[in-house]
Amino acid sequence: MTDTLGLVLSCEVHSAGIQDRDGAKDVITKAKVKYPSVIKFFADSGYAGALQIWCFLTVRALLTISRKIIDQVGFKVIPKRWIVERTFGWLNNFRRMSKDYEHNYTTSEHIIYINMITLMLKKLAKP
Repeated sequence: MTDTLGLVLSCEVHSAGIQDRDGAKDVITKAKVKYPSVIKFFADSGYAGALQIWCFLTVRALLTISRKIIDQVGFKVIPKRWIVERTFGWLNNFRRMSKDYEHNYTTSEHIIYINMITLMLKKLAKP
């Protein structure tokens, strides 16, 4: 989960046997505990439906779905989705992220946080 600048707020690494839609509950819960002032989350259309209701009833936050523009011709960037995709692009610059070396999920999560710290420090240090 990222903020509107693309900085990682919370992440959850799990096995491939868990649907992203189901794993999103853990990420949203973790983010809401860490940042209780967050009242709105954005997601793409794969997270629509039951997750929106769960989010509203359980964590008291809105889950807004970014949808494809109606009557869209050709490729267009889906609003808000590019923020997360840009973060994935940034993280792909780290070799450690390109391979699956870890056997423990929490280690993978910590590697993501360490890489984001590196990115933030580089951006702050730019003249």
